[in-house]
Amino acid sequence: MANELTKTEEGVVSVVSENQLGDIIKPLIKEIHLFDTFVAGTTHLEDKSVLGEIKVGDKLSLQRENNKFDSNAVIIFTEAKKKLGYIPEKDNIVFARLMDAGKLLNAKISKIEEKGKFMQISIGIYLLDF
Repeated sequence: MANELTKTEEGVVSVVSENQLGDIIKPLIKEIHLFDTFVAGTTHLEDKSVLGEIKVGDKLSLQRENNKFDSNAVIIFTEAKKKLGYIPEKDNIVFARLMDAGKLLNAKISKIEEKGKFMQISIGIYLLDF
């Protein structure tokens, strides 16, 4: 019968070996919203074309940066690995410490507004939890 339940003796090892580990873990990942802020430093970008390529809902990656002006600097990249800016210095200490402790964080664009000569990009920051 096609709708019959059958018992299999597959263990975790056989499941992992037949699938990519990322495909197995993906359903277990939860994004926990931590904070809302904006992208700082967009007026100082070397490649301003990135501002025309982003849209609301885009996922962004976060990375610690060794920065002589801010020891807690967290840089923001687009999915295409283009620099978008930084988490503002007034907001970055907690996120820097989480990342230094090995936690995985990302961000999503929630709003884009033109404000005179610059673009204000609002983001939500998320902790990826397994």
